[in-house]
Amino acid sequence: MFGVTCAIVSTSDECLSFLENNTADIFLLDINLGNESGFALCKTLREKYDTPILFISARQSDDDVLVALNIGGDDYIKKPYTLSVLLAKVKVQLKRLEAVKQLSSTRKAPEDRFTVDPATMSCTVEGRVVNLKSKEFALLSCLYEHRNTIVTKEKLFDEVWGDSFYSDSTLNVHIRRLREKIEEDPNEPRFIKTIWGTGYILETN
Repeated sequence: MFGVTCAIVSTSDECLSFLENNTADIFLLDINLGNESGFALCKTLREKYDTPILFISARQSDDDVLVALNIGGDDYIKKPYTLSVLLAKVKVQLKRLEAVKQLSSTRKAPEDRFTVDPATMSCTVEGRVVNLKSKEFALLSCLYEHRNTIVTKEKLFDEVWGDSFYSDSTLNVHIRRLREKIEEDPNEPRFIKTIWGTGYILETN
């Protein structure tokens, strides 16, 4: 239905059992899973999979959203939501994954100081290879495409999340993840610079 195929499980154990013999392109995860929290399942999934994880929950607090994003979630959809909104978000994630899989060449920055490899969803920073998760790679790819120029927060939301209606905290969490992997000192970034009140710039020169 709607051009996607889905499987439904009710518990963490059922999910992990399903994945022993099946694969998934995206996870839709509730926080309340009976005896176990969806947060715990997310952490377990992130140990093995880079698959996008979309949290769906009636819990509305910013603390829950930040926890979900900090432990590896790619998006947080608050209930109630319409089926059309959910389907649109899922298709954006699937489309982006397919585009990444089809890319096979490495795009290089000047003097090879900073390279991005779509084939492996990784980047090389001054000779050091950094493996990235899907949302991290999508965000870095957007910054890299417009490297050495300012990219507004609105543009990042549109190109990476496919939706401009997100809070700054969502973007801040993912930028912090990137800096922790790329920068020698995330608190004094050399590459991903904040342009206060506007957006970010990836400096590769």
